[in-house]
Amino acid sequence: MKKIIFILITCLFVGNINGQTKNPNHQWFEDARFGLFVHFGPYSVLGNGEWVMNSKEYTVHDYKKLQHIFDPRLFDAEKWVRTAKDAGMKYITFTSRHHDGFSNWDTKQSDWNIMNTPYGKDIIRQLADACHKEGIKLALYYSLLDWSRDDYSFSTGRTGQKSGRTEQKDWISYVNFMKAQLTELLTNYGEIAGIWFDGEWDQLPREDSGIEVKHEMSKVDWHFQEIYGLIHSLQPDCMIANNHHLAALPGEDYQAFEKDLPGENTGGGFSANQSVSALPLETCETMNNSWGYNIRDNNFKSTNQLIHYLVKAAGYGANLLLNVGPKPTGEIEDISMVRLREIGQWTAKYGETIYGTKAGVVKPQTWGAATQKGKVHYIHVLKKEGEQIQIPFPSSIRSARWLNVDAKLVWKQDKKTRNAVFDLNVPLDSVDSIIEVMLK
Repeated sequence: MKKIIFILITCLFVGNINGQTKNPNHQWFEDARFGLFVHFGPYSVLGNGEWVMNSKEYTVHDYKKLQHIFDPRLFDAEKWVRTAKDAGMKYITFTSRHHDGFSNWDTKQSDWNIMNTPYGKDIIRQLADACHKEGIKLALYYSLLDWSRDDYSFSTGRTGQKSGRTEQKDWISYVNFMKAQLTELLTNYGEIAGIWFDGEWDQLPREDSGIEVKHEMSKVDWHFQEIYGLIHSLQPDCMIANNHHLAALPGEDYQAFEKDLPGENTGGGFSANQSVSALPLETCETMNNSWGYNIRDNNFKSTNQLIHYLVKAAGYGANLLLNVGPKPTGEIEDISMVRLREIGQWTAKYGETIYGTKAGVVKPQTWGAATQKGKVHYIHVLKKEGEQIQIPFPSSIRSARWLNVDAKLVWKQDKKTRNAVFDLNVPLDSVDSIIEVMLK
């Protein structure tokens, strides 16, 4: 009886940490491991990233002229979804509304939306229909901050200070606006797999204040529990993430990391103060250095680099949400299409070592990463740093082999410590040399 009670307490602790409880209906997310992020809106016309309104200090009056220009006439939702599916991606997270406040759907809460452009069609409607048809989950990015609305608390915000707004904020009006929009998104488009919030950090003290930034220091009450409760009441299985770069809050269903692998802060990302929770994890990354379309940013990562990031994310037990910033016509750039196609060729062969896996027996290293699925462990050698690698295992090895290297694997395991040594003195794969280990 004592043993049973201990097991139950342990399970409760693992499943509920800091008020976070895993929903068994979210297992699809942890199995997915790979998704497509899409940043798309009127900012694409200016070809200078999604922050152009703030970085170039456009006023609301001037920026909204884009509504008469934005015309993604070549947008093809089915092509976008097929492209993601062929790349081995299991879900898409799309910018329903970014910081400029523009809505990519037929919202009744604001005239600043896609229906009042020359294009005049509901992008989210098309994307939702295509995703549902192809069995791809659809999540929606939703900006908490707004550079165009007068009722947003812009006077205390860290961004959007040059937008020309002079009205006094009406915070309850703004919160009600967000709730009304979220209600539209969660009632008019069928199943929505997740809501990905961004912008909470806008209402924290500025970097030059000398004050340590903490959640409770937000200058406004975001009404998160009220908003999260609304989402879960409308669609109980809709997952909530909030890109606030800090520890997960109660009511959030997965934890997002921006341009960083969970627990790391080495890639110019934003996770320095972010502890890793027991929730499902996701890291988002760009193909070049921009989220939104940037006509001058040609610094695209290689296919190998992107596959390595996917592997290391899986090695941490996290998903990779890989971004594209389509052109203002609605087309995904050719080089992004090439990268996705090449990644898809790899996932078609070796996706079994990523999908449905957990973090491996060792955390990702400079040489590579490990993943596991039951008694099967995959050792991904991404970079040869010596003639051997040593991996600890919880039990004895039944068998081990190279999955994609044309050579016999030479290995040995210490019976006492169960540490295994694998010989790398063979011609390795140019992308990822994978060792498949079966435990007894």
